[in-house]
Order: sequence, then structure tokens, then C-alpha cells
Amino acid sequence: MLRPRWLLESYFNIGYFNVVFTSFAVDDFTMAPQKALFTYETLVHAIAGATGSVVGMTAFYPLDTVRSRLQLEEDRKAKNTLAVLKDLIEEEGFGTLYRGAVPVLQSICASNFVYFYSFHGLKSLSSGSPTNQSAAKDLLLASIAGVINVLTTTPLWVVNTRLKMSGIGQGKHEPPKYRGLLDGLCKIINTEGVSRLWSGTIPSLILVSNPAIHFMVYETLKRHILEGRKPSEISPLTFFAVGATAKAIATFITYPLQLVQTKMRHGHKYPDLKTDAGTIEMTAYIIRKYGFQGLFKGMEAKVIQTIFTAALMFMTYEQIVAFVFKLFLRKEQLLAQRK
Repeated sequence: MLRPRWLLESYFNIGYFNVVFTSFAVDDFTMAPQKALFTYETLVHAIAGATGSVVGMTAFYPLDTVRSRLQLEEDRKAKNTLAVLKDLIEEEGFGTLYRGAVPVLQSICASNFVYFYSFHGLKSLSSGSPTNQSAAKDLLLASIAGVINVLTTTPLWVVNTRLKMSGIGQGKHEPPKYRGLLDGLCKIINTEGVSRLWSGTIPSLILVSNPAIHFMVYETLKRHILEGRKPSEISPLTFFAVGATAKAIATFITYPLQLVQTKMRHGHKYPDLKTDAGTIEMTAYIIRKYGFQGLFKGMEAKVIQTIFTAALMFMTYEQIVAFVFKLFLRKEQLLAQRK
């Protein structure tokens, strides 16, 4: 059995605590992950995932804007994504397609950092060998990571939804309600209470199934593709296709809950439904008034946006991880040559 020849440790002083980050070990032929929550390997995955998510969202953000408008504006008559894009540009200008982009990118960066770190940290703790992974284990770990992510980042997304929809239906010259993420968080706390920042948490927790299914399918397909091959032998387009396939499956299954979640975060405009309606009440109302098809309003834009965003995110993520790990391996090889 090959044994690692070095183990790199670094100490970071965080507040009053000294946390030890233990890296993955590198030998002549392989990288053997260590069973630890705080590792360089996990940190690399988290940074790569956060970076990939920002790249993906930046590229396809206008489609996310279309999806939000279709979900929240009951009088939107356009039938397809391209028509809505054209209408928004003509009515409000091109800039409206990137309304609230900065706080969204900040939030998605933080959210995916938490998610990827939690998932790969738990994965490292549960098993030191990739051969011990399974679809069921991936689903469980991804679900736990999703719960951690929801509980820590929901306030950011509550503010984001409001920022994106600010000014809609108001006077043209009326100033935006919030100046940014921090201002939005403070104003919601002062005017509506802290609990309002976690509105929509229940459907969000249920929607943990979306990234959980996504990661399960992605990791399963990835293991199948990597059988007998090195990650460097897989093309970026292959990872793009795998990411797209996995996200498509997850989105089709969970879209109705995403619709309800968006309405609960932003605040619905149904005059005959109480403002603090819960998930079940909101779902029943939409079905009663619009039929089951009402639960899939805006899905076309969502499917296009989320599939391409996830595909680009995972392609970028895999390239960053491969690049960083290759640097570590080369460094170890150079150190070995000098000995």
C-alpha cells in the first residue's frame, strides 16, 4: 500500500479559536484524502464551487430575471423566454436584465461556498476512499449540506428577491427600497422583525431535495465516466453535459416548490389570500385559481437558465479543482527531486 510522504498543516487564527487545516496527502501516484472536516482539499472544492457558480450566474443572469418576473407578475402575457426578454428591454431598458445582479452574485458565491464545503467536508469525514461512495450516500450528504446552507444563507436570498423586484409596479422615479444586501437585512429586521429574514425557510428546506438530487446524479454519472480514467482525460464539455443533465432532472422534480418559495420570499399579490399564508395554503390557492399548470409558471425560463448555469458552474469547478490539485502534485514532485 502506498503511503503519503508528506502532510502539510497550517494554522489559522479565527477569533479566539485556532483551527487546524490538514491538507490532502500526495504520494507518487495518487492523492489520498484525509478524514477531517477542515482540509485544504475541502477548501479547494469550496472555492472552486463558489467561483464556478459566479461564472455561471453572470453568464445567464438575464434568464434568471425572466424567470423571476414570470413567477411574480401575474399580468405578464409573453408566452416564451425570448418574448419576455424583448418586452423587458423595450419597456425598461437593457439594464433591467441585470437588476440586483451584484447582491445575487455575492449571495450565490457565499451559498455555494457553504454548500460545497459542507458536502465535501462531510464526504471526507464519512469515507476516505472514493470507492466507498454511492448514490444513496451522496444523496444523504448533499441533503445535510443543503440544510446547513439553507439555515445560514436564507436571509441573503430573501433580500435578493426583493432587490431584484424593487421598483416593479411603482412609480418610475421612486427610489429603490434597499441600497444593497446589508441595508436590506437591516431594514427588514427593523421594520418586519428578524423572523422575516427566514420567510420561505420551510419550502427552502424541502427544496434541499433539488441540489441533493443534482449532486447525487452528478456524482453518480461522474463516477461512471471516470471508471478506469483520470479526471484530466475527461473533456470540459463532458463535465458541462453531466452538470446540465443532473440539473435538468432535479429542476423538473422540484420546480413547483421553487415557485411557492419565490412568492413567499417576495410577498404575493393575491388580494384574497392572507399575506402570511404558508406553503400548503399558497400551493392550494395557486392550484385552485390557475390549475396545476399554475405551479409551473415560468418553468421554461427556469429550466433554460438553471441548466446552463449549473452546466457552466460544474465545468468551471472541475477545471479549477484539477488545476489546483495538479499544482500540488507538481510541487511534491519537485520536492522529491531535490531530496
